[in-house]
Amino acid sequence: MSNKGENADSRRERRVGTRSPRTQAQRDAVTVEIGYALASAAFVAAVAFGVVAGPALFLELSHGTVRALVTSGGGLATALFALRVATVLYRFHHEAAPQPSQPGRTSPDS
Repeated sequence: MSNKGENADSRRERRVGTRSPRTQAQRDAVTVEIGYALASAAFVAAVAFGVVAGPALFLELSHGTVRALVTSGGGLATALFALRVATVLYRFHHEAAPQPSQPGRTSPDS
């Protein structure tokens, strides 16, 4: 119990009540967007790894060079994977901003 006489449940109910619950369509859209973000990031990472580490498969290179190519390809792939997921989800979050309730109106005062 807090100093104001409220318990944790009443504070939680008040906090939850301030946001409207998501509809099933919104939850589905988030799920699809996460799947898209992961799949496209995996593709980008695989292509980047192939471009950097690919020469190690087709050229006769020293062991140190092969190791350097594979290591740098893995690092680049990891970085691009994380960047792609973050970019897609960030863009989705900002495009999903609430629309005006009346079409053609941009603010409540208009």
